[in-house]
Parts: sequence; structure tokens; C-alpha cells
Amino acid sequence: MSSQFLFATGIENSNPTIQNGKERVDELEKCGHYKHWRTDFDLVQELGISFLRYGPPIHTTFLGPGKYDWSFADETFGELRRRDIVPIVDLCHFGVPDWVGNFQNGDFPALFAQYARAFSERFPWVQLYTPVNEMYICAEFSALYGWWNEQLASDQAFVRALKYIVKANVLAMQAILEVRPDALFIQSESSEYFHAENPAAIKPAELLNAKRFLSLDLNYGRRVDSEMYEYLLDNGMTREEYHFFLKSNLKHHCIMGNDYYKTNEHRVRADGSTTASGEIFGYHVITQQYHDRYRLPVMHTETNLWQGPNGDEAVQWLWKEWANVLRVRNDGVPIVGFTWYSLTDQVDWDTALRENNGHVNPLGLYDLDRNIRPVGEAYKQLIHDWRQVLPAQSVCLQVPIILPSESDEQWAHKKKTQAKQAQRDKSTAPANTPSPEP
Repeated sequence: MSSQFLFATGIENSNPTIQNGKERVDELEKCGHYKHWRTDFDLVQELGISFLRYGPPIHTTFLGPGKYDWSFADETFGELRRRDIVPIVDLCHFGVPDWVGNFQNGDFPALFAQYARAFSERFPWVQLYTPVNEMYICAEFSALYGWWNEQLASDQAFVRALKYIVKANVLAMQAILEVRPDALFIQSESSEYFHAENPAAIKPAELLNAKRFLSLDLNYGRRVDSEMYEYLLDNGMTREEYHFFLKSNLKHHCIMGNDYYKTNEHRVRADGSTTASGEIFGYHVITQQYHDRYRLPVMHTETNLWQGPNGDEAVQWLWKEWANVLRVRNDGVPIVGFTWYSLTDQVDWDTALRENNGHVNPLGLYDLDRNIRPVGEAYKQLIHDWRQVLPAQSVCLQVPIILPSESDEQWAHKKKTQAKQAQRDKSTAPANTPSPEP
């Protein structure tokens, strides 16, 4: 049973389509993971990391309703279990199978829940999940900016994508819990802030700062702000769809994972357009805002920075982010983990995966030849130095994390049974369910 702080990394598995669905951007392929996955798991262990954000490629695994090809997942997840690496399973990372189409498909939520259930039944020893990665960003890039998948650019398309993506996440959590009652869900969502450039920009900045919470508000069954309620209904969400989210509160099974990069803060002009502001508030201030809203345990689920000409740019960013994590923790926020994302360099994120240029982005703990970068050495040392200092913080989790090697132990089965009984206990339902919308 693990009570350790969740030092993690991830293996980048984005797979959106571009060029109106004609091309698939498969980061597992571009980064060489299909060929080097055993080596990649070696690297995880070399760093002293026990937790890995990782998931099977949905577009080659989910072949149709009730049809799956588990061959790659069987190999890789079998090896993770053998090595006792705890996966935080990322089931949908910016893309869907060709046969599903895109995030405008109203059948997607139910189909994805079937996929999540099938995965959890095949790998019942898996406990930690991020069913849909960065729900807000996925909807924004696919249906508001017109960059990926459906490549639409309207508020109506954005709301449609958002409601289907978040509903898919909620239904997937429900399906997984029916198989694994003690499952924990670590949302990985971009944490944003919008700064008004001048007085005329205050109102549009306020609207954007309300809009940034939409995915998590819906996912956690929290009433959205009044202006956002009007925005959702004006752009195609029905009252019934909205009430589905209010009534489907699984917040007590969740850890709020938030991602922070230098690009997460924005300057807002009077016309509502934005430009990057760079780091102004930083992770500490913005995470406090999100925690104040949702009151959940927190995990820093993504950050990175390019290694530049001096070779220490990413190292300095790592230490800055870690200092922010410690500040958040010392201010009383129950923060349970930290992640440098990803294990290796990535490809074509300089164009946000909009173009297949083959440009290597030096963001990883290792380069694509699997040589460790300075930030990899720094992270390895950080983990070594801090691993034994922080475990007590994670007792905020009422459900223990069961290591893969422990999943068949008698006490582990007892914990799962207790979690299942707790789900059936209706006496706590009023305390865990939002009151109806007036």
C-alpha cells in the first residue's frame, strides 16, 4: 500500500487528426515508443519514478462497438505490472478512432464508457485513471480554434464538443467504478488565467476567467456561473444535459490534476482577443484559485520547458515549479503529486500538432535517442532528495493506492470490498450530491 508522494512522468500519447481527418498525429509513433517501449520503462525506473501517466492508443485499440485489439496494451501493461510501476491510465488523449469521427458525435460518450469498462475488466489491477485528458483544451483546439479533429471554430461547436467530452469522462468514471470500486480519477486539466490589458478588457477577461472552469465545473457537478449558464444554453446545451452533470457528482473519487506551462497565462485585449503573457502569477497562485473552487486534493499533472542554448533552462523551470508545489503545500493545499511531462522529447508541439513537420521539441527528461537531459538528472536528484520528506501529505486520500504487486493480496481485496460497500451506502448521498438548480 502506497502512501508516498506521487512523483510521476508521462509518455506522450496524443493522437488527434488534422487535415480534415486525413492525417493522424500519433505521438507514440513520432517519439519512437512503439519501438522502444521496454527501454522507456527502463528509463522510468532509472529515474526512481513509480507513477507513470500512460495509456494505450485509442485509435488502434478501440476498433468498433465491443471490438478491441488489446495486443499492444497486453504487452505494455503486463510489463508495467511486472515492474510494479503504477500507471495513471490516460484513455483518451485528444483523439478518437476514425470510425467514431470526432467530438461532435453524440454517440461518443456512451461508446467511450464501453471502452473504459472493457479496459478496466481486462486490467482489473489498475486503480488510477485520467479517462479524458485536458477536456477543456481538447474541446477548444478541436471546435473553437479549428485546429484538430472536427476543425470547427464556433461557440456552438465548442459547447457541443465540451458537453460530449465531459459526459464521456463522467460515464467512463461510472463504468470503471462498477468494475473497480476503489478507483481514483486524476483529472489532468490545463489551469489558465486571463489578465486584462486595459480597463476596457476587464469584462472580456472576467468572462474568459469564468469560461476556463467549465470542464471541471461540469465534471465535478458544480453549478457554473450565471453568465456561463446562459452561454451554455445559448450555444446548444439543454437544461436536461446540464442537470445530468449536477446529478452525476463523483467528486469524492477525484484528485484535481492541473497542468501549468508558461503559455497558460494570457493578456486580454478590449475586443476579447488574447496573446500570451508569459508567467505572471505562476502555478502557486492559479492552483490556489482552482483549489478554492473545488476543494479537492491536487496533483501537478504536467509541466515542461524547452532545453535552450544554455542547457539549463528546463532545469531552472523544474526548480521553479517545484518551489511552487512546496509553497502550495505549505499554504495548506493537500497536494499529492508532481509530474514532468514527458519522459522523452516530443515532436511538432511547436505548431500544437497542427502540422506534421517532424520537428523535435527538446522537452523531455530524455532525448529521442534515450539519452538523459540535464533536467532528467535534476529530476532524478529531486526525487531522491524529497521522496521521504513528503509522504505524510498524501494521507488526505481516504482510499489507499494499491501497487500492482499488491493487487491480489487479501487486504487489497478487502479494501475494494469496503469501497464497493461505501458506494452502496445511501446515507451519505445527500452530503455528496449538489442541491437542485433553483
